[in-house]
Amino acid sequence: MRRSLLLVVGLTLVSVGCFRAFNVRNYPTSISLFEAGLERYDAEKYTDAANAFERLTLDLPSRDSLLPRAHWYLGQSRLKRDERLLAAQAFIRLAESFPNDSLADDALYASGQSYLGLWPNAALDPQYGLLAQTQFRLLVGVYPDSPMADSATAALEALDERFATKDYETGMHYLRRKAYDSAILYFKDVVKGWPESDRARQAMVRMVEIYRLPILNYTDDAEEVCVTLRAAYPKDLDVLRLCKLPTATDGMPSSATRPPRP
Repeated sequence: MRRSLLLVVGLTLVSVGCFRAFNVRNYPTSISLFEAGLERYDAEKYTDAANAFERLTLDLPSRDSLLPRAHWYLGQSRLKRDERLLAAQAFIRLAESFPNDSLADDALYASGQSYLGLWPNAALDPQYGLLAQTQFRLLVGVYPDSPMADSATAALEALDERFATKDYETGMHYLRRKAYDSAILYFKDVVKGWPESDRARQAMVRMVEIYRLPILNYTDDAEEVCVTLRAAYPKDLDVLRLCKLPTATDGMPSSATRPPRP
């Protein structure tokens, strides 16, 4: 009983000691708390780091040069804990509050990446994908000379493919269920919304196939799409297969059945 009691007391003291190992109140100045937060961040103690930097974002005056850095490391600490929504919010506060700071463009890119991580699958609700798109567009528009601008542009192109994929897969869902009108509407949305994406080419190919179904036989509509496909993808195998131009001999009778010359 005595040993058990001592063990319980010992574990309690260790637990209390661990709990008190980091306390933002133990640092009387903002500089000492910032340095402590950095030290905890470097030691991969991201919860302690987040607590330190969050306290700084609340306590520092708006003109303090440490404030944008506190927002930055708060966002990074949240990101390390996979708290992507909170991370994005910290980065956005930095970019909005300090648009002239050297970290503003980095913060916009980091916020976009944070939102992007919350949309891992194109089939899911695209809300966070749209938020990521907004942040990347802001970066490219406001900081066109930023070292992050090219990365943001590439991220926007990848997002376009994902948005296009979402509508394309919805169109395929209706196509498999023979709801042809609905399928065509979604394929048209892909072509209109993301004309530079590869899904746009695939959507037009599917449209030609649907238009040529015997149940529909929309020959003129199929040819209209083919004109666009031939111009945009002249060497694509699917386009060559579906939209082959008629030759001079197409429709002429063969030599076996051709009437003799007079």
